[in-house]
Amino acid sequence: MINAPLIILPEVAKALASGGAVVALESTIITHGMPYPQNIEMAAQVEQDVRDAGAVPATIAVMASKIHIGLSQAQLETLGQTPDARKLSRADMAACLVSGDTGATTVAATMIAARLAGIDVFATGGIGGVHRGAETSFDISADLQELAQTPVTVVAAGAKAILDIPKTLEVLETLGVPVIAYGQSEMPAFWARASGLMAPLRFDTAQEIAAAHLMRARLGLMGGQLVANPIPLADEIPLPQIGPVIEQALAEASAQGIAAKSVTPFLLDRIFALTEGRSLTANIALVRNNARLGAEIALAISKARINL
Repeated sequence: MINAPLIILPEVAKALASGGAVVALESTIITHGMPYPQNIEMAAQVEQDVRDAGAVPATIAVMASKIHIGLSQAQLETLGQTPDARKLSRADMAACLVSGDTGATTVAATMIAARLAGIDVFATGGIGGVHRGAETSFDISADLQELAQTPVTVVAAGAKAILDIPKTLEVLETLGVPVIAYGQSEMPAFWARASGLMAPLRFDTAQEIAAAHLMRARLGLMGGQLVANPIPLADEIPLPQIGPVIEQALAEASAQGIAAKSVTPFLLDRIFALTEGRSLTANIALVRNNARLGAEIALAISKARINL
């Protein structure tokens, strides 16, 4: 019997109680993704995108020894101005709750919290995965194991482009995680719509993705689904443009000995600087795009359950 320390925002609780559509949203993009006040403006816009698509947003964070499922505007403001917020994954979520620290949830931690609250769909920017050079560093994100064991459908623009995408796909296949490209047969690569890699699966509608989510539950299968949603064409930075920038940022990280949880924030900061802010603009566009698709999938799941 799970007795998790949850505080569910009334708007979210009402939707869950009525079987309505809810979309979980992570909080590391607020605390580690961009500076204040742009982070709060972005978070509010993404929540509004979910509402405009007919679902209820639930931004998740750990505050004052509670897992908050949905944040008020005041809580968003506080979180956005907490520079020492911990970046939480499966390994340190419980410890943060015990210590009383403020923690922002990564993909893995957000999936855990969403499952505890009964939320089926989570929209984010990009998942973590196998880092380049992992054959010697063993640097592989906990997000992949979480996808293999927690039954939440995750909408992302693929794995972050700073990662080793082929190895990430191989690990996901080994773990039995369905990887579904939305509306195209090729895997997207975060800032770029095309990675040069064929997706294992393809669906063209939210209804198909919702049906697959529900079928996995009927089969008793562990784990969730990864929906790879390409960034809108007008906002993408194609691989021939972003590729050399990523390589330069990776080389700088290696030269400076950046490792572990510090790698991703360092690389994203350097890519932001090297692209003169274009990467951040694209990042916001893809997060908003994923939120809209997440809402469509959540609505489709809600409607399908009513008709069962």
